[in-house]
Amino acid sequence: MPTTLIERPAPSAAPRPDTAPRRRTRVFALPEARWAAAATVLFLIALPLQLTGAPAWAWGPLYALTYATGGWEPAWAGLRALREKTLDVDLLMIVAALGAAAVGQVMDGALLIVIFATSGALEALATARTADSVRGLLDLAPTTATRLLDDGREESVPTERLAVGDTVLVRPGERIGADGRVLDGASEADQATITGEPLPVAKEVGDEVFAGTLNGTGALRVKVERDASDSVIARIVAMVEEASETKAPTQLFIEKVEQRYSIGMVIATLAVFAVPLAFGAAVTGSLLRAMTFMIVASPCAVVLATMPPLLSAIANAGRHGVLVKSAVVMERLGQVDGVALDKTGTLTEGTPRVTDLRPLTGSGLTEDGLLALAAAAEHPSEHPLARAVVDAARTRGLALAAAEDFSSTPGIGVTATVDGRAVAVGAPARLLNSGADTVSARAAAIAAELETGGRTAVLVEVDGVPVGVLGIADRLRPDAAATVTALTALTGTAPVLLTGDNPRAAARLAAEVGITDVRAGLLPQDKVTAVQEQERAGRKVLVLGDGVNDAPALAAAHIGVAMGRAGSDLALETADAVIVRDELATVPAVVALSRRARSFVVQNLAIASVFISALVVWDLVATLPLPLGVLGHEGSTVIVGLNGLRLLREAAWTRARAEG
Repeated sequence: MPTTLIERPAPSAAPRPDTAPRRRTRVFALPEARWAAAATVLFLIALPLQLTGAPAWAWGPLYALTYATGGWEPAWAGLRALREKTLDVDLLMIVAALGAAAVGQVMDGALLIVIFATSGALEALATARTADSVRGLLDLAPTTATRLLDDGREESVPTERLAVGDTVLVRPGERIGADGRVLDGASEADQATITGEPLPVAKEVGDEVFAGTLNGTGALRVKVERDASDSVIARIVAMVEEASETKAPTQLFIEKVEQRYSIGMVIATLAVFAVPLAFGAAVTGSLLRAMTFMIVASPCAVVLATMPPLLSAIANAGRHGVLVKSAVVMERLGQVDGVALDKTGTLTEGTPRVTDLRPLTGSGLTEDGLLALAAAAEHPSEHPLARAVVDAARTRGLALAAAEDFSSTPGIGVTATVDGRAVAVGAPARLLNSGADTVSARAAAIAAELETGGRTAVLVEVDGVPVGVLGIADRLRPDAAATVTALTALTGTAPVLLTGDNPRAAARLAAEVGITDVRAGLLPQDKVTAVQEQERAGRKVLVLGDGVNDAPALAAAHIGVAMGRAGSDLALETADAVIVRDELATVPAVVALSRRARSFVVQNLAIASVFISALVVWDLVATLPLPLGVLGHEGSTVIVGLNGLRLLREAAWTRARAEG
């Protein structure tokens, strides 16, 4: 059924915003952030004092406080892990920091503490913000609804108290309180939060409606068919939470070998200390050798071998409008071998525009005349389709006559008097008199042709006689086709189109961009199922979307990427990366940049391994002076760090764009 042009409620009956109020945890509301900030400030105060030759009593206590404030949480977490017979690198770093302090390298140890405290704070913040967005989604659904009693009386009840079989009254401009079916009335519902459809959908007796969607200008009586806990909006929340909890992230290389490395390093350090003692060596000499071993064998260089390329790639992508939320995400981006794309607001701009002007032969109207007449009648309306018609007229510089006696009818269209003529604009199926005459038959044929092509047909009548048909559709983004081609080349498979829109519109757009696998009319759970099918087939899928309805699929995918400008709060928080400027061409570019960053990680790991191995062997078979050990250790860190920073250069992004 075509969507019709109808009037929006007056400002006094304006609905609430289409997105839920933002719930954002403040950074310093998190204890991890407060401890990390304290440790960083103390370190930054102590460092210049030490470097300028101040006495130890001036900077020593500050370093001690740095160790305490930044290190107690990872130390405590490491001790708890030990109770579970698990040894992690975080605890090993605390021991290495204390070992460095024990042999006089206080600053090196404090720097390690600050790095790990800051990392923990960022992880806690990301977790809190995701939880905020999931809770905020629940605000889309109203807290109360008007329930109709058997005697015809009305009562306001909390939506969670609605039971299956209840009848609720939904007034114009209100959000629908429960999933159900229309018993009486006609209106239209904005279902963008559920299906992603860009235009309101006409609702009549027997049609299904969803909790949290926005009613238009008509009043509806709705029979409740699902409990509040089982509504589509509630299931979206549940799916996001479940996917976020069960999706095992691909760990960075160092995390994959963390246990073996940690245990091996502890055993080796104890052996380096104990074996010489067994042969009569002095305790001080053995301790110094063991601490030197602890420092040179510390995985700092390995950690930095991994992080600088990924962080540099994140920074470079950020400069070009792509927000990648973590190093793990940047690593994962290079692994994708399948892509699933949303349609509305992703491949398209998400705004309806007039695409066709078809004046009927004999009407005496040109294209501009037809558009000016329709726009004049639509001018008082705030409906998205009406705005599209008026905007098209303004773009062409057309003068609009004043409209009088304006009225709208839900599910039919609008009428107005323009220059003394009665003009009606609305759904062809409702305005045409079943093709009883030649003019009506011709108009019906044009409308059918437009709708077959995936456009919304809008009929224009003057004094009851059809004079033309407008075609309205969402406009494709300019770089959509090139992006699909680039993603196909990068992954080796063509992207899949997943959309809640109607099959004809989806097929038309897919043909324009070169997609053959089209799945239309999908609810959020259907999108998740489609993604999971590809994941079970062994693919690592990147999902690109923008709406609340895309959030479960974004969470379930190997990588979720959201469009930034029109993206819902939940999509932006759930996604692993955000395209801030809505430039589709940056998606294949950031995938190519990720693959380049991963190659740099491999290079750096090789460099770090060579340095660590050489220093460890030197310390074991000869006498490695502590200053030389520290120099070699820090030197390897600097080398791998500088190598990774090469990805900050503009040339790195230019190359990624070319590869993508």
